[in-house]
Amino acid sequence: MRRSIRALAAAVLALPLALAVAPSAHAADPTTMTSGFYVDPNSTAKQWAAAHPGDGRTPAINASLANTPMARWFGAWSGTIGTATGAYARAADHADKLPLLVAYNIPLRDSCGGHSGGGAATPSAYASWIAQFAGGIAGRPAVVLLEPDSLADYGCLTQAQVRERQGMLGGALAEFNRQAPNTWVYLDAGNPGWIGAATMAQRLHEAGLRQAHGFSLNISNYYTTAQNTAYGNAVNAELAARYGYTKPFVVDTSRNGNGSNGEWCNAAGRRIGTPTRMGGGAEMLLWIKAPGESDGNCGVGTGSTAGQFLPEVAYKMIYGY
Repeated sequence: MRRSIRALAAAVLALPLALAVAPSAHAADPTTMTSGFYVDPNSTAKQWAAAHPGDGRTPAINASLANTPMARWFGAWSGTIGTATGAYARAADHADKLPLLVAYNIPLRDSCGGHSGGGAATPSAYASWIAQFAGGIAGRPAVVLLEPDSLADYGCLTQAQVRERQGMLGGALAEFNRQAPNTWVYLDAGNPGWIGAATMAQRLHEAGLRQAHGFSLNISNYYTTAQNTAYGNAVNAELAARYGYTKPFVVDTSRNGNGSNGEWCNAAGRRIGTPTRMGGGAEMLLWIKAPGESDGNCGVGTGSTAGQFLPEVAYKMIYGY
């Protein structure tokens, strides 16, 4: 059930604050249209726990992971994308909850790291895919994290490919603004250990950040919330100085409870962080990367594929060892 009266009141009260940041093309606040964040009923943690009721690790995984709101990732594996995002947003809306969705299908995805390589075959194919993604959500409230690593991972792209990617991201933001007026879209900005704040501010701006609600940090990484908050504030300082605006940001806290040890791919000894919530130094702290899902054939996930649920890794991440 939509909370339209509450949403209207919140929008009116928020008007003076909205002048402090560059607005996206729509002003609706999906957090006021729902009663909390959506728990994915088909997350890999939930599926594993349901299939292994007698496993000694199941109670901890159920208590600490399976019932925490986290994002669902959408890509080529999702089938007809508009159907997939529509079904997910509809189920969340029916439960009066706010869903978190990751769009992860940019051409030449993960071109340097390689563990999550793939993506749409051409820019035109991506434009069609992302238009259907947005159309599936339509007017339902949602949060979308747009193409993790896409702006930080320029090292293996030509300048022509960089410009092409910027155009695709800007086009994606325009589609969400046109078709999904109750969705907050965050353009991904990597993490504090990857790209300097000044460079990232320029990349965000050139990819159309003005059209987005904000930017996202630390997706699938381990940096502390404090480190991310400092970095996000530094990016905003650069945006303000160069372009005259700032944006809200969100932080992926799913695996940052012990901070980073310098490794990015299935790092050992990491711990789950603050569960999904509003505030906490950023606009929201979100579980975007699902704890226990592999980053690829690396680290403590040797022998696995990206996205595969590893119960022992998940169990150890609950306790930080």
